[in-house]
Amino acid sequence: MSALPPGATIGILGGGQLGRMTALAAARLGYRAHVYAPEADGPGALVSAAQTVAPYEDADALGRFARSVDVVTFEFENVPAPALELLAALVPCRPGLRALSICQDRLLEKAFLAEAGVPVAPWRAIHAEADLAPALAEVGLPAVLKTTRLGYDGRGQAVIRSAEDAAAAFARLAPHPLILEAFVPFAAEVSAIAARSADGAVATYDAVENRHRHHILDLSIAPARVPEATARAARDHVAQVAERLELVGVVALELFLLPDGTLLGNEIAPRPHNSGHWTIDACAVSQFEQHARAVAGLPLGPTGRHADAVMQNLVGPEGMALWDSLTAVPDACPHLYGKAEARPGRKMGHATHLLPLGALASGAYPAGLPPL
Repeated sequence: MSALPPGATIGILGGGQLGRMTALAAARLGYRAHVYAPEADGPGALVSAAQTVAPYEDADALGRFARSVDVVTFEFENVPAPALELLAALVPCRPGLRALSICQDRLLEKAFLAEAGVPVAPWRAIHAEADLAPALAEVGLPAVLKTTRLGYDGRGQAVIRSAEDAAAAFARLAPHPLILEAFVPFAAEVSAIAARSADGAVATYDAVENRHRHHILDLSIAPARVPEATARAARDHVAQVAERLELVGVVALELFLLPDGTLLGNEIAPRPHNSGHWTIDACAVSQFEQHARAVAGLPLGPTGRHADAVMQNLVGPEGMALWDSLTAVPDACPHLYGKAEARPGRKMGHATHLLPLGALASGAYPAGLPPL
């Protein structure tokens, strides 16, 4: 497919903040966005040219949506695969069904990472309660039992420290099958983002160091304060993931950094990622513009930083309480997502604190930034 001309429409499945920032980036490039989501007036719809409010199972609505757009993408990987399959028969879909299907299922995802050459922690599939004992004997304790679908931000998982824990978690977690993973005593979480264009070109952003609070991303530090070889390995791993998926768009790879410097792959997100929000303010071309470029068939843009950055999520009422003060900080770039209610655990916005290029290279963490 040749590049979409200015004025073409990018269809976005999902109406959250990732769709919102993709729509804003697409508008800079001269494209219109049409959001399809079951909920009205989400963050994405508030800045888009058009909106369809319908369930993902509504074949007629999906058909009308397909006829109104020139290409389709998605902002989160829990879009039902049958919806994308229906759309793919009518309009180009980027990333494709394969990337969506692999990243929706942790069993497929772990197998894919291993095949792509990304090291992963030991894991076993748990189809029935009888699978627990032999899997625990192989994986060891402690371990983590997770749903294979729909879990995020700490949901759908349990730490297993005994056989009794495992039986109780198996009964509580659904749907089955589940996946049992070795507990990883990691020193830090690192993530990296790659973009792959329709012609197969791949570009990667600097790896970042992530800090969480209550299982939700709190801070992303760009670049990650890790040895150069580790940062390069993270970028190489995510580039390999993008190529092996034959993905068109943006993909993020979350990795565990072990005390000895080893990286273990954890999760893939075949779309823009929370840990890449810093690219809006610290790069000439953000992850969102990069995604829009790729799905529209344009060449990828540069991924270099013009500043170091610390991205701070604004979560729930306590995050919103910081808003007024953040708007007065000279080197902070605040973003709100247009959500009406600040519920506990809800991502309401973020702020990117910009630092001089190279300021984090010494490993120091400047005073005045959000505490680690």
